[in-house]
Amino acid sequence: MTLPPLAVAAVALIRDRAVLMVTAREREVHYMPGGKIDPGESAAQAAAREAFEEAALPLAVDELRELFDVLTPAHGEHEGRLVHMRVFLAETDAEPMPSGEVGALHWVTTADADRCPPAGREVLRLLAERGLID
Repeated sequence: MTLPPLAVAAVALIRDRAVLMVTAREREVHYMPGGKIDPGESAAQAAAREAFEEAALPLAVDELRELFDVLTPAHGEHEGRLVHMRVFLAETDAEPMPSGEVGALHWVTTADADRCPPAGREVLRLLAERGLID
């Protein structure tokens, strides 16, 4: 039986040619601030909600700009399970802070790709391809 891809949304907050990523408590993997899209929620609403839950970023849904979608193997899931991540560009002067299940924040470039799951590596590649990060 093939499971449908996990539908998730994430926020790309870029400063000084690096993108914000987070690590969960007691874990080493860097991932985009984001998570699963709840029933009845748009991808942009999920991205804004998760950015607030994980990094204390108050983002207006209508100010998020859709960048791209990523479809990759899902980290930590059964073999063959995919994740479909919709990534939104966020702009805010608010200072991100770890909150909820997040243990730390990191400003990441392509040099840190080895610390990321497949979806994170693909996001880094696409952001660099667009000239947004190093």
